Amino acid sequence: MTTSGFLESAVEPTLMVVGLNHRTAPVGVRERFWISESRRYEVLVQLARAEGIEEVIVLATCNRTEFLLWASDASLAANSVFRLLSTEYNLKLCEWEHFYRLLDDAALLHIFRVASSLDSMVIGEPQIISQLKGAWEQAKKVGSSARFLDVVMQKALAVSKRARNETAIGNAAVSIPYAAVELAGQVLGTLENKKVVLLGAGKMSELSARGLLNRGAGSVTVVNRTLEHAQELATKLGGTASAIEDRWQYLVDADIVISSTSCPHTVLSREEAQIMTRERKQRPLVIVDIALPRDIDPSVRQVPGIFLYDIDDLQKVVNHNAGERQSAAGEAEKLVAAEVQGFCHKLLAERVVPTIIGLRNRLDEICRQELGSFREECGPFSKDQDEILQAVTSRMTQRIAGSLARELKGLPERVEQEQMTAAVQRLFHLETPQKPLAGAKM
Repeated sequence: MTTSGFLESAVEPTLMVVGLNHRTAPVGVRERFWISESRRYEVLVQLARAEGIEEVIVLATCNRTEFLLWASDASLAANSVFRLLSTEYNLKLCEWEHFYRLLDDAALLHIFRVASSLDSMVIGEPQIISQLKGAWEQAKKVGSSARFLDVVMQKALAVSKRARNETAIGNAAVSIPYAAVELAGQVLGTLENKKVVLLGAGKMSELSARGLLNRGAGSVTVVNRTLEHAQELATKLGGTASAIEDRWQYLVDADIVISSTSCPHTVLSREEAQIMTRERKQRPLVIVDIALPRDIDPSVRQVPGIFLYDIDDLQKVVNHNAGERQSAAGEAEKLVAAEVQGFCHKLLAERVVPTIIGLRNRLDEICRQELGSFREECGPFSKDQDEILQAVTSRMTQRIAGSLARELKGLPERVEQEQMTAAVQRLFHLETPQKPLAGAKM
């Protein structure tokens, strides 16, 4: 993944993305920096208070961990993210190569592509939309997504909707559960009457089980830490439920295991797998681990008779309808690129808002001073006369500020806008323009 301006100092408000995904890091690295749902609240609060960061959204899925930032200083913001990862997730210097740092139009393009599932392991998959919405909702509850990132997210979801409605990107999409079913079929030859055990009762487990049943699987057992949740899913699937403590008897009899829990540690070690295979009498067992962090100790794949696959292995199966998906993706890419170009003008306009606010305040200050001097020299004035004088000076302030605001916002190139903004700041002595308040309109 290319980077954009990570080392350059950007002291004006900047859109920024820092993260890693399935293209830049293997599953073993991704799971180290995956942020659990319960932990994301604390991370959002911490980063929202960190240097250089005005707003932040954390997106964490099985394929990516990303920080969407509205930064007052890009270098400080990036350092704040990496300080968090180093302190709490033991990020090492040699691992920085897995992370990308994107600014401005590159960041905007990335966000739009993610929302449109063009950056997904499975192009066109629909899950990313709900994941992105969930990340945004959580940030809004914390208060770390406000005026700017809210607008970006609204636009990203609108672009995603356009891509799905106006191209065929979603028509030929396969999914991770689909890939899990295909993989099991390839290993076992047939899925007829196979016994399935689900470790975890989430949506991925349900979709995988339905795919296996549609291909002829004989029975499904749902194992979950919360027995009530296991029973709910088992009822939907026409299967049986089991508490996590009783999982061994079902694993010994299983042909296929789909593991997708939210457990922070492994649920099957190599030693446990070795004991289990002795009881299975060499019958093959396919285990598909689609959890992050992974549920199954990776060394289990070294146990004879067990065929263990993780999320990265499933990518090899995702070539179904590849030609149709690539054609649809090309159409969607053009649509997204056009949307980015149009929306970049809003990014440029946003940067000059503090200067415009500072300019208005400065012009108001000059008018008040001059009006005070005029009253002393030529007054006193009646109440009506004084109101007329104030109205005239106010209109002059609005006309001047409005004209300069239109000029600054209308400049198509960033360099030209920066030069003009710097000139206005020097002319009116706006060395430290105030930041816009949330919801302020220009």
